[in-house]
Amino acid sequence: MMLPRFFIIVCCLLLTACSGVRLDSITATPRPATSTPFQTPTPVWFPATATHTPQAIFTQPATPEMLTGLNGVMVTDDFSDSSTWDTATSDEGSATLSRDRLTLAVKPGVYLISLQRELVLGDFYAEITARPSLCRDADEYGFLVRGNAATYYRFSLTCNGQIHAERISLKERHDLHEFVPSGDVPPGAPSEVRIGVWAVGPELRLFLNGRFQFSITDLNLSSGTVGVFARSLGETPVTVTFSDLVVQTVNFKPPTKTAVPD
Repeated sequence: MMLPRFFIIVCCLLLTACSGVRLDSITATPRPATSTPFQTPTPVWFPATATHTPQAIFTQPATPEMLTGLNGVMVTDDFSDSSTWDTATSDEGSATLSRDRLTLAVKPGVYLISLQRELVLGDFYAEITARPSLCRDADEYGFLVRGNAATYYRFSLTCNGQIHAERISLKERHDLHEFVPSGDVPPGAPSEVRIGVWAVGPELRLFLNGRFQFSITDLNLSSGTVGVFARSLGETPVTVTFSDLVVQTVNFKPPTKTAVPD
């Protein structure tokens, strides 16, 4: 005997009501986001700074138009000549050349740089390969340009994936670009990254693995040499090797502003 369809539906509703079953929607509860004194190349203790909260990581697309005016190789350095770089060894750290690489190794809390002794560059594009082997969290390493014994521009990569730029001048630091995350910074160690700086007049552009990251403008330093650095901000040592420095000439004139008619 076939029961009427209406009767079946009514019975189902009554059984559901009697069972006391409730269908409650479940809403996910959001969780809050977790958050230079200077002697070359003598290691120097450097006060620790607060760790910056990581933001969303992104990777810049290839932007060859930002590498404008390249005009051929000026200098290459395979790190085979120890006389061209600052080297030293102490209880706090070391800068040594071996097997065509410059290795900076520092103990916790130490900041160490090494400058190339023979270059004086104005406008240029320089690239160098960095390979962190011990590096974590907010520890830093990177490239120095237009440098001398007292001042230089410092482009920093942190081991938690951020980049930053500043000018070091007579034991003072001047922020030129805030910390920002970049997917082109390799997280932790061991890893490898190609660091490039394009410098023409007051403008300097940072590239990682050939991809443009950001640009800064500063009128204070017009020429100088290049260098590298490593800095431990935690309770563990930092070791980074650098190799394959290539410097290219740049023939580029920034566009002049078009006069606006009255």
